[in-house]
Amino acid sequence: MRRMTARPANAHQARLLRLLRDGGPNSRAQLGDQVDLSRSKLAVEVDRLLETELVVADGLAASRGGRRSHNIRLNPHLRFLGVDIGATSVDVAVTNAELEILGHINQPMDVREGPVAVFEQVLSMAAKLKATGIAEGFDGAGIGVPGPVRFPEGIPVAPPIMPGWDGFPVREALSQELGCPVMVDNDVNLMALGEQHAGVARTVADFLCVKIGTGIGCGIVVGGEVYRGTTGSAGDIGHIQAVPDGRPCACGNRGCLEAHFSGAALALDATEAAEQQRSPELAVRLEANGTLSAVDVAAVAAAGDATALDLIREGGNRTGQVIAGLVSFFNPGLVVIGGGVTGLGHTLLAAIRTQVYRGSLPLATGNLPIVLGELGPTAGVIGAARLISDHLFSPA
Repeated sequence: MRRMTARPANAHQARLLRLLRDGGPNSRAQLGDQVDLSRSKLAVEVDRLLETELVVADGLAASRGGRRSHNIRLNPHLRFLGVDIGATSVDVAVTNAELEILGHINQPMDVREGPVAVFEQVLSMAAKLKATGIAEGFDGAGIGVPGPVRFPEGIPVAPPIMPGWDGFPVREALSQELGCPVMVDNDVNLMALGEQHAGVARTVADFLCVKIGTGIGCGIVVGGEVYRGTTGSAGDIGHIQAVPDGRPCACGNRGCLEAHFSGAALALDATEAAEQQRSPELAVRLEANGTLSAVDVAAVAAAGDATALDLIREGGNRTGQVIAGLVSFFNPGLVVIGGGVTGLGHTLLAAIRTQVYRGSLPLATGNLPIVLGELGPTAGVIGAARLISDHLFSPA
């Protein structure tokens, strides 16, 4: 079994690998158009990459006059594992070096069971994917977790909705289990990377990616790179105060956005509305199932239930007010809204847009698209594969 042992020797080789990852097979001439290298220097770097087997020749390129050259592509046998751990489910996918998903599994899971139980499940899912024949092993793995991560070490730090995970050596433990390099990041940063690579943010260098699920977070992309802050906690917008002296939050403070609008908060509000008979439809679902979720609210709202629609609008307004402050501060070219709660759809999006366009200056919002993510649950696993490929396609 061949594993990726080589790394690019310099920045030129790294640039060539990333161009082939993002653009697919290409000729030497076309690669030369995109990098600042002489023909002879380009030939040397491509030949060295061919020797490492990171890239392979891939048929003759279209003629540009004169002798036809070979296309170059990333080695088709390279395999990356992408893992996106959420609060209530986990996605595991295998990609090729161009980050195309070859196999994908989603399973319910409670992150509160702790890292040992969760990673047993992740490893089991990875083994199932390998058993289909799409991968003999993995050249690298990217892991997303729903909490703050000290990025250089790949260690979660005091994650509010992940009891038992503080200080757990995720990167080191999984690297030993999988037998390959591993990188770990916050799940919303990976969603941003996924949407940047293959989704709605492909052509935007500066954008915000807001994930609304069990918690709320924001991926910040500046000049095409994820901005993590000094210690890795940039974008933790779920703990910006949205309601003065409001509900207690898992982080220990009161009135956080996450405490008033997230999957868990919406379920709490919906249950209260059902118990008070403000929504007969929610009351029926509560009696039938014993609990309510954001999925129930979305279904009832889609049928025109006024109370459910009000809950969505109120949450969208609060989220929009926080995002309006971010837009005024950061002046992004795009705001992407993703995560499980986006099943609430355009009612939520309309409320967020209204608050942002009303609350930020026209110079910041005049040409600012605020859109739902394109990739859904695959954004995180594509972003995870992108994370590890960025690491491996950098000079050692």
